[in-house]
Amino acid sequence: MPSLDAGRSRSLSPGRNADLQIRYRTMSLRLDEPGTTSKTTEDAKKPDPAAALREMNVHLLTPEDVFTRFSTHPERGLDPATVARKASEGKNKITPPPTQYWKKALNYVFGGFNFLMWIAFVVTILSYKPLGGDNPAVFNLGVAVLLLLVIVISSTFYALVDWNASRIMNSIKSLVASDAVVIRDLQRETIPADDIVVGDLVELTLGQRCPADMRLIKVSSDCKFDRSLLTGESDPVPATIDPSSENPLETKNLALMSTFLVSGSCTGIVFQIGDNSVMGRLVLMSANTKFKMTTIQREVWFFTKIVSGLALGLFALSMITWAAWTRIDHPGFSTASGAIINSIGCLTAFVPQGLPVCVALSLTIVAKRMAKRQVLVKNLATIETLGCMSVLCSDKTGTLTEGRMAVQDVAFSDRELDLSPTHGEDDEKTEKSIGPTGLSDVQMVARLCNGARFNGSDDTELADRQIIGDATDTAILRFAEGLPDARELVAGHAINFEIPFNSRNKWMLSVIHPLTKPTDRLMLVKGAPDRLFEACTTALSSTGKIVPFNLAYFKGVQDRWAGEGLRVLALCRRSLVGVKMDFASTNTLEEQLIHHGFEDLTLVGLVGLRDPPRPDVKGAVDVMRKAHVKVFMVTGDYMATAIGIARKVGIITNERVDTVADVRNLADKELGSAAPDSKFPDSNIWSLAVQGSEVDALSPLEWDIIVGLYREIVFARTTPEHKLRIVEEIKSRDDNTVAVTGDGVNDAPALQAADIGVAMGAGSDVAKDAAAMILLNNDFASIPVAIENGRLVFDNLKKVIIYLLPAGTYTEFMAVLSNVFLGMQIPLSSYLQVFFSIANDVVMSVTLMAEKPESDLMLRPPRNARKDRLTDWRFFVFVYLFMGLMMWPSAMGMWFLWFQMNGIGFKDLILAFDKWTDGYKGRTADELAVLVNTGQCIYYVTMVFMQYGGLLSVRNRRVSILQSNPLWGPRRNLAVPAGMIGTMLLAVINLYGGGIQRVFGTHPIPGMFWGIPFGIATGLLLMDETRKLLVRTYPKSIIAKMAW
Repeated sequence: MPSLDAGRSRSLSPGRNADLQIRYRTMSLRLDEPGTTSKTTEDAKKPDPAAALREMNVHLLTPEDVFTRFSTHPERGLDPATVARKASEGKNKITPPPTQYWKKALNYVFGGFNFLMWIAFVVTILSYKPLGGDNPAVFNLGVAVLLLLVIVISSTFYALVDWNASRIMNSIKSLVASDAVVIRDLQRETIPADDIVVGDLVELTLGQRCPADMRLIKVSSDCKFDRSLLTGESDPVPATIDPSSENPLETKNLALMSTFLVSGSCTGIVFQIGDNSVMGRLVLMSANTKFKMTTIQREVWFFTKIVSGLALGLFALSMITWAAWTRIDHPGFSTASGAIINSIGCLTAFVPQGLPVCVALSLTIVAKRMAKRQVLVKNLATIETLGCMSVLCSDKTGTLTEGRMAVQDVAFSDRELDLSPTHGEDDEKTEKSIGPTGLSDVQMVARLCNGARFNGSDDTELADRQIIGDATDTAILRFAEGLPDARELVAGHAINFEIPFNSRNKWMLSVIHPLTKPTDRLMLVKGAPDRLFEACTTALSSTGKIVPFNLAYFKGVQDRWAGEGLRVLALCRRSLVGVKMDFASTNTLEEQLIHHGFEDLTLVGLVGLRDPPRPDVKGAVDVMRKAHVKVFMVTGDYMATAIGIARKVGIITNERVDTVADVRNLADKELGSAAPDSKFPDSNIWSLAVQGSEVDALSPLEWDIIVGLYREIVFARTTPEHKLRIVEEIKSRDDNTVAVTGDGVNDAPALQAADIGVAMGAGSDVAKDAAAMILLNNDFASIPVAIENGRLVFDNLKKVIIYLLPAGTYTEFMAVLSNVFLGMQIPLSSYLQVFFSIANDVVMSVTLMAEKPESDLMLRPPRNARKDRLTDWRFFVFVYLFMGLMMWPSAMGMWFLWFQMNGIGFKDLILAFDKWTDGYKGRTADELAVLVNTGQCIYYVTMVFMQYGGLLSVRNRRVSILQSNPLWGPRRNLAVPAGMIGTMLLAVINLYGGGIQRVFGTHPIPGMFWGIPFGIATGLLLMDETRKLLVRTYPKSIIAKMAW
């Protein structure tokens, strides 16, 4: 195919490049690794990036000079020996900016709740020395060492989780391989983009990302690049062969790495790769990339700030109380050192140390889990957003369908030809049936007006030959090539000019001529029938006879085929012999053809292409409907075809499908404001079909009705602008979280505008770059799985917080308050408080993050991302008025029972203050110390058991533990019993370990105090089982409304 130059401008002399000033607008670089902060550094071995950009002059050279400079050929490309030699110069990769590990290390050590632990550590050291006096308590030093150990373990854990997340995200991203089409030694090859070398001849087609910096040598008339990633320029930039500016970032004859071809096609010579490319050099010049928290991380950080503020405030209040009251009125009750140690509980009790770890760990686990399903999540924020999805706007071709089209039917003016189930196998029968002329005319348009092309050897079997192009052109090309004399047809004609298909025109045009008669030009057009019928005046019969065009007949064929789910295309032609057009000027020829060529077209025939729905789509749509997620189809296809496919995949389930006219009738009756949303009963689901041409004319009230009332919608014949408008209108209503699926260039704007963009792995580079999630296996059924995982992350985090708070900010804190304000010996030592917070809390929290989805998770309405938070009033009612009111009184009851059994009653413990000393109630100081130490261990063991009961309770929101126990069945989670066994062993070590007893004053407890807490914990579980039973039995009761 001859080269096409979209526009030539005056030549610019390379000599005028000496004082070139490089000016570029903005650059957007996406960084997806959590917790990564990058800094620019200069590599001393490389030239200054700005200087290298200023010295660039390849765009000012003629194409011939470019071939000479890079030792390549405009048709042959590089030879194998040259490729091998140049490959040693390095891969076509951009080295990421170096990470500032010292900043990450500081974040690990002092981030999260660790800064509270550092405060506790410092004051504990002060309580040992100098506040401990001449005989400091070893206990205080032991607590300080333990706090330091907590910091080390937490920092290490944070680092490991971050490292694992980075490793997993990098491995996930590596699943998306970027390929490039190069011509080497006259052979067209598809190779990994990393293997491109300087001098390679690269071909780009619609939707591809430019793999390296290229000097363009061939461009189609409509060739345009999206340079927004590089320059911030929002409008596509036309491509030319000649330079349009001295500035290499402004000229139009360069295709720079990471820009996208959004229209047309082109060929270029690679002149820079990897770090030497413009993008690579700008990366070196870029500023720091700041870490951006996900939504859940922001919520947890907000929660962390609240908790930290309360902890510091209560610690200060405790010390002020001691200094202003207890020290004066009860001077023997506590020294400064003792007051600090006892008040440490204020800092540790409020700290859910496992929460930040659980957030990062859960998102990483889910990302890895989704990667096994071939779902690439480009950043962790996408995972949590998936759980909020309320509307999915799905493309049709390649998403809901298999994207593997085949020509099934051909229609002439006098008959239809059924080619199913295969084409190209019954050629003899076909020829005898309809004669040689009919299909040969169809073949000419199908083969020579086609945007797809074969890649590889012609000797390969047709079914196995690789084709580069979209699904429609691929099917038509394979059909045409399977007919007789296809190679002779191609060899005997030359293509003078092409206008590629685009989503606005919905047709493709070629101007061809026989090699033997260069002046016998013929215009071939292939496209949407409803766009071409109006220009047709004649049609061909199956024998090649020209007859008057019968609109009613062909419209009937189109509607019937479309109703069966076929994509229908019209193939037309027109002789240009005698038509006055300037074929020498490619700049004006396109406009001449569009305005004067679309007259008196002859309809050669209609072709119907079968693209079967994916077998798992219907089930996936049903799952999403039960999860209260609306699934809409947004396609550029014909309305009847779209509705046909929508019925097959379950998007449309009603016999009656409303139109915009019905919507306007409702608007006239002022029903828009009363339109129900997800409460609309499934038995009366309303379905709607909207033409793209109607989208712009819809009023706000009509949009309110469409989004609020209809649950099954098909938008057909839409342009990229329509898709974008549809997404924006849906997002602006009912706090919808909108996901969009797509695979083409025309889907990119909507993918970017959506809350969640979902691209197909086989889609264009533009679509994959715009999307937040990529289905590598093109499996639509992965979407409900992703939704479930997104909901699961939020669900499990909520369970973690509910598990942590009753024991942390309630049971432990009540022990501190009873000491500070009621003058009682502290029921839980600071050592046991710290140990419980970092051992039991963290270990058991992590087991909760491994929980599987509850049975009703995908039956609930989606979470409103703007209103539904991790915590609400129901949450606090459950934590503090239900679980908390059973936990801390139980632990405190065990404390009082222990002293009652030893002759010290409730009134003897309360307000004891400085009376608790040698001789109190006839006990020596050592005996009193043993009683207190044992009582503290009883309180601790009771907390351990009560937490087990709480853990088993919060595993399920509604269902009984009998249906979801952790040992077997669908909700099996062996991490729960393993965590219980592990923390119980730690409790035994704490109470019976000799070294721990000597340093921290722990003490063995009587056997009954192992048994009674077990019974109380069982009672807590039974109480929650009763609550769940009432919620299930009486779903409209006040108890059900208060359920979390």
